[in-house]
This record gives sequence, C-alpha cells and structure tokens, in this order.
Amino acid sequence: MAEWQHRYAAINGIGMHYVEQGEGPLLILCHGFPHLWLSWRHQIPRLAAAGWRVVAPDMRGMGQTEAPANHHAYDVPHTVGDLTGLLDHLGEQEAVFAGLDFGLFAIYDLAFSDPQRVRGIIALENPAWPDRPDISPLEEAAKWAKDHFVHIDYFRPVGPADAALDAAPREFLRKVFYALSGDYHYLDVWKHPPGTTYLDALPETPPLPWSWLQEWELEWYVSEYSRSGFTGGLNWYRAMDLRWHQRASWRGKPNTRPFYFIGSENDVDLEAWHGDDPIGAIQEQYSDVRRIEMLPKAGHMIQLERPDDVGRLMVEFLAELR
Repeated sequence: MAEWQHRYAAINGIGMHYVEQGEGPLLILCHGFPHLWLSWRHQIPRLAAAGWRVVAPDMRGMGQTEAPANHHAYDVPHTVGDLTGLLDHLGEQEAVFAGLDFGLFAIYDLAFSDPQRVRGIIALENPAWPDRPDISPLEEAAKWAKDHFVHIDYFRPVGPADAALDAAPREFLRKVFYALSGDYHYLDVWKHPPGTTYLDALPETPPLPWSWLQEWELEWYVSEYSRSGFTGGLNWYRAMDLRWHQRASWRGKPNTRPFYFIGSENDVDLEAWHGDDPIGAIQEQYSDVRRIEMLPKAGHMIQLERPDDVGRLMVEFLAELR
C-alpha cells in the first residue's frame, strides 16, 4: 500500500480516480461491478515489481470516479472514450489491458474500435461479449425473468434497485461477493420466483473474515458505495442494449489483439452467459490466442480468491508480450 499513488484527473468529461504503482510499459487494470480498483490490490504490487507501470482506475460510475445519472453515458463511445482518454492523460499511445466483467467488455470494445492502442488483452472469466445476434441482452434477461429471478432484469427499471441497494450496501456487497465466489453456486439465486428482490434472492453468508476476504476489505467497498450509491454501476446494465446495437458491425469478426485468458471452474459467467463451450469458442473469437489457463476452486471473485495464481499467470503473460 505504501507504494500506491492515488491520482485524480478530468478525463473524457468526467472526474476519474485511479491508483498507480511502478515504472515501465503501461498496464491498465479494469474492474467490473460491484468492484473497485481495490479488487486488483493483490496483483498491483506484484505486476509493478515485474517492471510495469500499473494503473487501476475506478471505472465510470463506481468508486471515486464520477457517475453520470443517465445510462446513455455508459454506452460504447463513453466507456471506450474513458480508456483512450486515460491513455492520453498518461502520455501513452498504447497499453496492455487486463479486465473482468464490464471492465473487460470496455477493453474488447476498445480493441475493435481503436486496436493500435491495445498492446494485448488479459481476460479474466469473460472470454467475449455475452451477446447473441438474434436477441438483445435486456430482452433476453426479461424473457428469463418471466420464470425466475434474474438480476439483470431486476436492475433495469431506474429507482427500485438503486434505492434498495443504497439502503443496505453492507448486506448487498457481503451477500453478492459470497454468491459470486466459488464457495456458492450463484445460479441457485435463479431458484427464486419473479418479483423477488436481489437482497432476498442472495444467500446468507458465513461471518467474516473469509479465506479470501477480510473485514477491512469489505468495509472499504461499503464505504465507497455508501458515498457514491449504486446507480452508476447499475447503469452499465441499463446500457447493455445500447452497446449491443453499437457493436453490430464487429459481431462475428475475430479480435486481432494478442489474447490471454484466465478462467475458473466455478465461474457463473462461464456457466451461464457464454454459450455451451465458451473456452472452445475462444479460438474462433480471437485470431491471436496466446494462452488459456483455468484455475480450480474459484468463482467470479478470482482476483481475490486466487490472488497468487492470478498474479503469477499475469506476470508470465506480460513477460511474453514484452
């Protein structure tokens, strides 16, 4: 922690917070929801020690980065503009990008729209956009939600979910982190009927600390989301159909950037949102696949659950790119 530098800048029309450590070629780490830059805390010092300038931003709408209220501000031009704006602010033409979930989807969009700025991609858990060409993401979620609870559909209306999560940030974050981990089977949340709230659908948890999450870490997330609220994070969901339409010209085309993948055997996204054979499909989705690694006994919280393995693999990948 003593080497972390917290920085603030006006980038792409919003105030952005990011953490920086190290010197060398640039590596940008992009988190998902409901994460923060802190989700990379185990990897940042290790990657910096390997000779990289590591930058971990709070993504648009989360943490100490500004959260526009309208979900249209979370479409492809805005989220890609955040990454190119960050590159420009840092004085760099290109970077290696690593990401998870929504942060990773922004990287994929950048790799298609401005590929010369992406030196390589290290993907955690999400091998590609979870987009079907025949139905938009929010339409598909609404279809599923007729039979059971689906968090994507629960988040779509503006207001109710925002208020519920803002009123109970500690309960929500504790429950959702546990549910997304390898200690729980997340799709059991789908056993709840339509109309269930997310707080009621999520499981109860063992008391903290857990083997991969300390009480102070959870409190950091609680403090940040108590200040910012959850609307910014939920707007990434509300903009899913906007981004789906904007990606139409790229759909079906392989990504050309050097690609590395780290997945885990208990990840819900690999189980539910990337087709029947998400790992096999990688070879069709990318023209320059370098390595694919799968870690046992972990879920979607992979950076926290398996910090040493994730850090080790990232250092190996970066050495190859370098």
